[in-house]
Amino acid sequence: MNGLRRRMVLLALMTAAVTMVFAQGASETKGSSSSTKKVIYIITPSHSNPFFKTEADTAGAKAQELGYEVKSVSHDDSASKQSELFETAIADKASAIICDNAGADATVEAVQKAKDAGIPTFLIDREINQNGVAVAQIVANNYQGAKGIAQVFVDAMGEKGKYAELLGKDSDTNAHVRSQGFHEVIDPYDGLEMVAQQTANWEQTEAYEKMETILKSHPDIKGVLCGNDTMAVGAAAAIKSAGLSGIVIVGVDGSDEAAENIKNGMMTGTALQQAARIAEMAVEQADKYIKTGATGLDEKQLVDCIVITKDNVNRLHNFVYQ
Repeated sequence: MNGLRRRMVLLALMTAAVTMVFAQGASETKGSSSSTKKVIYIITPSHSNPFFKTEADTAGAKAQELGYEVKSVSHDDSASKQSELFETAIADKASAIICDNAGADATVEAVQKAKDAGIPTFLIDREINQNGVAVAQIVANNYQGAKGIAQVFVDAMGEKGKYAELLGKDSDTNAHVRSQGFHEVIDPYDGLEMVAQQTANWEQTEAYEKMETILKSHPDIKGVLCGNDTMAVGAAAAIKSAGLSGIVIVGVDGSDEAAENIKNGMMTGTALQQAARIAEMAVEQADKYIKTGATGLDEKQLVDCIVITKDNVNRLHNFVYQ
């Protein structure tokens, strides 16, 4: 009888010990899962462009501040590479994607795939040609900004003279919107004549080369309209290299390089896109969506540009207007 009792006590102790081990294991597993950080992917064009680097850095800093792990990558304006990066984010079970996209049409499929996988996308800077796929499309009011800087251009030109225009990438909606804004202001002035219009694809080197070619055919131009500051800086360098001065040059973005050119008289003005503010807005909305399932805001959101000239250029730094 005593032997049976001892065996029963031993069996009870062993059962209790096994139960405690399983309970501890379950607790550790639960703790490990809850401590895993959620991931936000930030996908932009090349960080060699200070505008896109500001977007990525600002969005990344805000996401980390809110407790997320950040994976910041570049699609280099390649739609196929962008699709691969979206696939990677989906496989990584990202909590959200912040994206400055690689094409208004080409991006729709990638964003739809993310949505189908339960991953919300928040687009910044560039729109896509479909609604209801991304949770938000937060962009600068390019039309308003282009019209504002175009009026500065008209005034600086004295409402007359020959000018050239450098356009952005054709697949980017912003290139068309900005050019439209420019011409709605400029075209009514009969004294202003556009003698050249070429695409420089947002690139500084390409803008330099295109400007060199334009100057050979039209050495008497008085002004250059540029769809972004990177091209404006390239055009200004080409004009300086040609030994010319006094040519009115405007851009769009609000980069520090443009600011320096405005200060030294090589550029007349730019329209600041508030890249840092837009990037922060996207991350804040992503955080709210992850936590509540909604942002409480419209999908399409416009952030007004600020016209920058020599009068207020000292208030501009790193795409932020102080």
